[in-house]
Amino acid sequence: MDLTDWSALELLALIEYELLLFAGFFFLLGAIDEFAMDAIWLWLRITGRSKTHSVKRADVRHRRLSGNIAVLIPAWQEAEVIGQTLGHALKAWTHGNVDFYIGCYRNDPSSLQAAIEGAGGDPRVRLVVHDRAGPTTKADCLNRLYRAMERDEAVRGRQFRTVVLHDAEDLVDPAALGLIDRAIDDCEFVQLPVLPIPHPSSPWVGSHYCEEFAESHGKAMVVRDALGAGIPAAGVGCAFRRSLLARMVPSGHMAGDGTGPFSGLSLTEDYELGLMVGAAGGRSRFLRVRGEDGQLIATRSYFPATLAEAVRQKSRWVHGIAFQGWDRLGWSGTLVENWMRLRDRRGPLSAVVLLTGYSLLVLALALTALEVAGYDRPWEPTPLLVVLLGLNMAAFVWRVIMRFTFTAREYGPMEGLHAVLRIPLSNIIAIMAGRRALFAYGRTLGGADVIWDKTVHRDQPALPQNLAAVMERGA
Repeated sequence: MDLTDWSALELLALIEYELLLFAGFFFLLGAIDEFAMDAIWLWLRITGRSKTHSVKRADVRHRRLSGNIAVLIPAWQEAEVIGQTLGHALKAWTHGNVDFYIGCYRNDPSSLQAAIEGAGGDPRVRLVVHDRAGPTTKADCLNRLYRAMERDEAVRGRQFRTVVLHDAEDLVDPAALGLIDRAIDDCEFVQLPVLPIPHPSSPWVGSHYCEEFAESHGKAMVVRDALGAGIPAAGVGCAFRRSLLARMVPSGHMAGDGTGPFSGLSLTEDYELGLMVGAAGGRSRFLRVRGEDGQLIATRSYFPATLAEAVRQKSRWVHGIAFQGWDRLGWSGTLVENWMRLRDRRGPLSAVVLLTGYSLLVLALALTALEVAGYDRPWEPTPLLVVLLGLNMAAFVWRVIMRFTFTAREYGPMEGLHAVLRIPLSNIIAIMAGRRALFAYGRTLGGADVIWDKTVHRDQPALPQNLAAVMERGA
């Protein structure tokens, strides 16, 4: 075959055909993966094994805690949110045996001042000023808080029973602590759902996290829990039994660097720590419970509202989970666990396939325009290609239905419709994040230090004007 004899139109048609085969195959492969997850979730629903239980919020909120709880919140350049976050948490969790450890830095006085104001003199708050100048990694700050907690334990002569992790922008659920305390009786790690709040000033970028977490924490995590696979920690609304963290501290352990249980070498230390629970001999649970009002007992927060910030955040996730996760955690010996890790690490491949799909769309539109102008399309689809395209179209319709269903369940039908309309934007963000993560990972392979691209937080749902809107939405 001598391509030099081909016309430009014929070459474009050849490229179109090859892209169709490539994209069609991998889209179908991804669809089969998702359909398998859907089928397992539906079976769990039918058999009642994934039933979301309901509790009375007041009963859980005021439940007497079985032991002392430490809440760790790292805060670097969080002056705009940490005060409101801490103030709300202190009002929501009034138990006397809960201590809040807030990690600040000596070169970030505004965050320290905001935390002091948010604490309002509450004796349960311990402001820990890092002995290193910021920024360091989130894991490094968490390890500093962990060491401060250890010193307090030595002074008091007793250990905490549970350690809870939260971020500086979180809106904690008043019933969450009692629920965690009860669940930790039977396991070593508990993860509550994360429920992004639709962003009033960013209905496209800032709100596209709603459908992603609604489906991930409404289906995928439920299936992982039922199958006994590792539960990745989200870094917020998650709790570890204190004795488990102690076993993950020794120097040389994959989860830590000798100064604490959190790895300062990882961009997604929380994700890794959650998966390491099983290796450390612990049991994990994903806890999905609703109050009598029908709303999930979950951690709520606003997510990045601009395209650049969303890409930066997601590229860090892809870098940490897909690239570093492969290097640092490798693969498990069980089929189910390897399947879940493969799903976690598909981000870079998904970005390539999505980019191929959108490139194909542009090319197909150009060839169609030429066909309308009177040029003949040089090839006709084969029966195999027609079947492949038909299966992909059916899979896409099914995905749209699932995305609408899971989003509407938590946010209502209007937000479910918005979720469907946001699919192209979500894909574009995934493509951009995948590219950014790949280049960042390549730099580290060349000897560059891992760079922590911190997410900027400007909005706090605990602010009076925001809290009213959140309660009205029921998100």
